[in-house]
Amino acid sequence: NRAKAWQILRARLLDRKIQEEQAEKRDNRRSIIKGADRSEKIRTYNFPQNRVTDHRIGLTITNLDSVLEGEELQYVIDELQKDHEESVMAELLNE
Repeated sequence: NRAKAWQILRARLLDRKIQEEQAEKRDNRRSIIKGADRSEKIRTYNFPQNRVTDHRIGLTITNLDSVLEGEELQYVIDELQKDHEESVMAELLNE
């Protein structure tokens, strides 16, 4: 009887612990998802207008096909690197 009671108690405690961990993960995931707003998007691919816009740096390219094929992709990468370097320099100057 005692061994069975311990086994049941252990199973209930383990189940409670698992449920608490799942609830914590679920709450954490919901808080992350709630924080993601549509206005925080990085890039828009507009197929009807044949346009790509990178909202982080305000770059708009009007040849979507060349970006998707990789021809204009290096230009996007270069502009992102340039913006990053400018922001790093600005931070260094503000220090």
